Amino acid sequence: MKIERIRCVSCKIAVEGEIPIPRLARLSPEDREFIELFVKSSGSLKAIAQKLGISYPTVRNRLDEIINKLKHETDSDKEYRKRVLDGIEEGKISVDEAIKLLREL
Repeated sequence: MKIERIRCVSCKIAVEGEIPIPRLARLSPEDREFIELFVKSSGSLKAIAQKLGISYPTVRNRLDEIINKLKHETDSDKEYRKRVLDGIEEGKISVDEAIKLLREL
């Protein structure tokens, strides 16, 4: 699945092109559920281990795997950054809009 158009409802600005899906959305459903549990547990790996009925080292390893997935910058992320910067240079988008778009990566 690819996003091709994104529009701000309040300011009516739309950006079209191949827009990458945010990193968290690219994680597997299981990884997203783990991250949600992590946040709900206030980052307590011990609480997660108890809730899931698994060992603390297993929880730590799972979190480390997800962190590595999130750190990995894909080629599509690099290309998207380039297109956003080109958009500024060509006057197609403002610097403020570019900052918002790049922060979403």
